[in-house]
Amino acid sequence: MGKCGKFVRLTFMAAILAAAAGHAQAEPACREDRVQLRGEGGQAAFTVEVADDRSERNRGLMNRETLPRGAGMLFVYETPRPVSFWMKNTLIPLDMIFLDSAGRVVKVHEMARPLSTERIVGGDAVQYVLEINGGLAGPLGIGEGSVLRHPAVDQEAAAWPC
Repeated sequence: MGKCGKFVRLTFMAAILAAAAGHAQAEPACREDRVQLRGEGGQAAFTVEVADDRSERNRGLMNRETLPRGAGMLFVYETPRPVSFWMKNTLIPLDMIFLDSAGRVVKVHEMARPLSTERIVGGDAVQYVLEINGGLAGPLGIGEGSVLRHPAVDQEAAAWPC
């Protein structure tokens, strides 16, 4: 094979490797400390703390004065169930994103009021709740039907598996 043929073959291989690297960067592997969401409005990702036991879920984001823009808390329940929240002792406005067992958004409650004791009902078959800074869900295109990707979601049932 001549110099030109080797150059074309090497260029082609470099293009394939670059495309594969770009794809890997676009969708990194699932991590416990990260959720990804996608829907009609696009994609978003957040660094999260996971609250997967009663004590952590009860404490949630209470008594925090700030939450970084790209951060949140993912509440994980063992099975789907009726879920409701309140904002007592929570000092920052939050968007609450309620998800079913497949990680599909079933309801978004935007701008939950700090310190409110009003019940925010998520639904009857909620298994995950993502809390992020108030006012972010809408502009990021997160709404009913969006899907969440995270290792806590049963990968056999996941709408967007890892």
